Amino acid sequence: MEVKTSLLDNMIGVGDMVLIEPLSEDAFIENLKKRFDHNEIYTYIGSVVISMNPYKSLPIYTAEKVEEYRNRNFYELSPHIYALADESYRSLRDQDKDQCILITGESGAGKTEASKFVMSYVAAVCGKGQEVNKVKEQLLQSNPVLEAFGNAKTVRNDNSSRFGKYMDIEFDFKGDPLGGVISNYLLEKSRVVKQPRGERNFHIFYQLLSGASDDTLKKLKLDRDFSKYNYLSLDSATVNGLDDAGSFRTVRNAMQIVGFMEDEVQSILELVAAVLKLGNIEFKPESRCNGYDESRVKDKNDLKEMCELLGIDQSVLERAFSYRTVEAKMEKMSTTLNVAQAYYARDALAKNLYSRLFSWLVNRINESIKAQTKTHKKVMGVLDIYGFEIFEDNSFEQFIINYCNEKLQQIFIELTLREEQEEYVREGIEWTNIEYFNNAIICDLIENNKNGILAMLDEECLRPGTVTDETFLDKLNTVCAEHQHFESRQSKNSKFLTDHSLPHNCFRIQHYAGKVLYRVEGFVDKNNDLLYRDLSQAMYKAKHGLIKVLFPEGNPAKVNLKRPPTAGFQFKASVGTLMKNLLTKNPNYIRCIKPNDKKAAHIFTDSLVCHQVRYLGLMENVRVRRAGYAFRQAYEPCLERYKMLCKQTWPHWKGPARKGVEVLLTDLQVPAEEFAYGRSKIFIRNPRMLFSLEEKRRQCLENLATLIQKIYRGWKCRTHFLLMKKSQVVVAAWYRRFAQQKKYQNIRSSALVFQSFIRGWKARKLLRELKHKKRCEKAVSTISAYWHGTQVRREYRKFFRADAGKKIYAFTIQRIMQKYFLGLKKTMPSMSPVDKSWPARPYGFLDRTHQELRRIFHLWRCKKYRSQFTEEKKATYKEKLAASELFKDKKALYPSSVGQPFKGDYVEITKNPKYQKLNSFVEDKVLLADMVSKINRANGKGAPRVFLLTKKSLFLADLKTGQVKASVPLPDLSSVSVSTQNDGFFALKIKEGSTSAAKGDFLLSSDRLIEIITKLHCIGATSADKKQLKVDISDEFLVQFKQDKVCVKFIQGTPKNGNGVACKRKNNRLLEVSVPSP
Repeated sequence: MEVKTSLLDNMIGVGDMVLIEPLSEDAFIENLKKRFDHNEIYTYIGSVVISMNPYKSLPIYTAEKVEEYRNRNFYELSPHIYALADESYRSLRDQDKDQCILITGESGAGKTEASKFVMSYVAAVCGKGQEVNKVKEQLLQSNPVLEAFGNAKTVRNDNSSRFGKYMDIEFDFKGDPLGGVISNYLLEKSRVVKQPRGERNFHIFYQLLSGASDDTLKKLKLDRDFSKYNYLSLDSATVNGLDDAGSFRTVRNAMQIVGFMEDEVQSILELVAAVLKLGNIEFKPESRCNGYDESRVKDKNDLKEMCELLGIDQSVLERAFSYRTVEAKMEKMSTTLNVAQAYYARDALAKNLYSRLFSWLVNRINESIKAQTKTHKKVMGVLDIYGFEIFEDNSFEQFIINYCNEKLQQIFIELTLREEQEEYVREGIEWTNIEYFNNAIICDLIENNKNGILAMLDEECLRPGTVTDETFLDKLNTVCAEHQHFESRQSKNSKFLTDHSLPHNCFRIQHYAGKVLYRVEGFVDKNNDLLYRDLSQAMYKAKHGLIKVLFPEGNPAKVNLKRPPTAGFQFKASVGTLMKNLLTKNPNYIRCIKPNDKKAAHIFTDSLVCHQVRYLGLMENVRVRRAGYAFRQAYEPCLERYKMLCKQTWPHWKGPARKGVEVLLTDLQVPAEEFAYGRSKIFIRNPRMLFSLEEKRRQCLENLATLIQKIYRGWKCRTHFLLMKKSQVVVAAWYRRFAQQKKYQNIRSSALVFQSFIRGWKARKLLRELKHKKRCEKAVSTISAYWHGTQVRREYRKFFRADAGKKIYAFTIQRIMQKYFLGLKKTMPSMSPVDKSWPARPYGFLDRTHQELRRIFHLWRCKKYRSQFTEEKKATYKEKLAASELFKDKKALYPSSVGQPFKGDYVEITKNPKYQKLNSFVEDKVLLADMVSKINRANGKGAPRVFLLTKKSLFLADLKTGQVKASVPLPDLSSVSVSTQNDGFFALKIKEGSTSAAKGDFLLSSDRLIEIITKLHCIGATSADKKQLKVDISDEFLVQFKQDKVCVKFIQGTPKNGNGVACKRKNNRLLEVSVPSP
């Protein structure tokens, strides 16, 4: 990215309006538009920054930009708000000068964002450290809190500040922040009770209803529906681009960072909820016997909830809305309030409650962010206040806002002229008086203690008798009629009598920014800003701790009959304090302008911008800066920039910078009246001369660029030629080397071939000789061996017996078997019966022996394994084996029972005292005790029973009482029937004609079906007659219930009770069991 080294480099339009030529309003607007179209939103007027709201995000506020403008000269880079912030911060840190940054402009021009950028820049460039970072974070996080309670959506701005804010940021001698102090001016509290069409109440109301949890809203007795609250406008309740719920979370987090306690936050939210509830209180008239109307609360529910939130006696507040107590000297008189007066009292209470809460918030934030040390501090003030306002309907608020802007314009002109004069004196240049419009006469018209408009308004509010807005206008017409900046229809000047653009109930003031028409309706009431003493006392009686702090005048022990100061008087005093504070600091100005009313990017409305340029007094500012010398620059950068225009100063000047500038201007033959030499700067009177120097510099740079290009191209060609020459020498050397290497390799290859043929012939000759010699030696050895063999056979033939071959064979077999058994010993498998491994067979003739040894070894290790079993374990395994023979691949329930051990006693019949009687009833040893379900044929439902099995009988007992319900000798059982499904149903069938046949068969259900039937089967096998119980496995079988036979049928399906098995009676002869699909 290109980094500019001067304001004049690559300018789009003119970066500093002081240099604009010709100086006219049209040229001024056209320059702003040209820069705006290229996303250059900042322009200078000397040291003043003009900021255009782009209505979109621009990549000019990154950390890289902060570093780019850090510790740089103001005019060194293109115009930016960071340049002004850096200049202000460095003046404060290095020169020990207190600074103030005044940010002005109308609503929607970007004042709040500009103040955030200034504070974020200062926070980024000042020192680091845990304590410093905490202070910076608290200063920055105070903004979301104040914006939530002091900002609102208007037709011009979705986040409009409805109060003026001045923050003093305090620094130590190193330039690290220590803390801050915030002052607020004129909160627009009338917005609490009424908002213009298309606008909203303050953000906090919507954020609370949208972002608070259901539990919090329940505690505050609120509902999320905006339409249930009279103080909230519905046409703009939701705004595109505003996340009220997310903003509420941000505000809660910011409050925590600033230092609010949890109970303080809860108290604040309770007061906000109380304001909403207060707006829902409505009144109805009620006639009295004396003929006067009295107001009564219609629906007391909202009043009750509000009183519960604030801890106020409901009857006390209800009376305060219906009666007013007037005190005069030692007398008290109570008068009734009609409906209109009651509504006025309700709205006055709501406005006072909210505005006092806002003031308390500011003071509470100040307690958290104030500097903890008492050492000397440097101060930087940031003023974010309303700009000049001219609406179709202008009232008291616009009047005092414009009065504040008149004072700011007055101090702006005075400080600008003072700064100019100080610089001229500092540089030793003669100062000439500059003619400009002094708006002190307008300020005097408004603030004069005798004949000023604010003084007359206070006098009218305080005088006895009937006081109306019309009587106030009559007084203005009497006192101010001759003033040249005041106009009305009743003015003594006859030319206004026929001016129909001036209504009868209005007056007009000629401000520095233009004429403004004010409607007097509401001036007296808004200036009085009265809150009945009964309401103050009712609020003071609240049990809510914060309410008592907000309404100290309600304390009966401190009754003050003196009338409270008016709103106009308070604002005038606070503005006077602000002006004194600003006069003690070095001012820096940011003038904010909005390009259009649509809040859209890339739209520039000339008429709207022109209107703002006028009431911001920007043209007047340019004229003041240009009245003397339009441009000034230090000698060093001036010489560095223009030294190429003179042969004596180019390329390096070795003397003082001022002497070099003098030589430069003399060589250029610049007229002496066009410039002046200061002590450290050159002053240029006319911008045309500066642009002439810039044009000559541009032409010179083009010539220098051509020269540089020529020299570079020559150097490049020479370098290329030398490189090619060097490359040719290198290539030739390498080629000659390659050729010689190739020739050498060919000669060497030929020599090797010749040598190989010679060596081959010699080797073959030697090989033939060696082979012949070896054959001779071998033949001798063979003949000798045969001869020795013959001699030995002749010698030992007489000793050789006929069965020697068999003995050799037997000996050989013996050795092979010995080797086989030793090898088998080393590779013997493990003793686990499940290990099927066996060593490989080494010889084919041992195949049968090998297999037989494997079988014998397996039987032996199985015997060894069985010898470890106890009698109980053997019995268990026998039962498991019997279960496998009965149910494997026949019953779907069997696989799940394989891993479950057969315990037998599952109800602990010998230990459970509940079954002590049952245990004594059974004579034999209990082999199995478990809970089963006996199926009722009437409805298919199961009744829980205790199932006991001994060697001779089985018993069914009641689960709760332990009483025996049925006893069946085992010989009376003929068979047992089960299904193939994954269920626990089984039927015990009784032999016909037996003693137990009277009750019929038993249909039971158990989770341990496999164990029960296996034990029944095994008991029959061990009985005296060795007759085993027959087990039938089928999905359909008959069960004899007393006299009737019922078919039990098993089907796969999805039972209604979930994943279990369900039995349902279909008819008198059929029970259907639904089993879940596998």
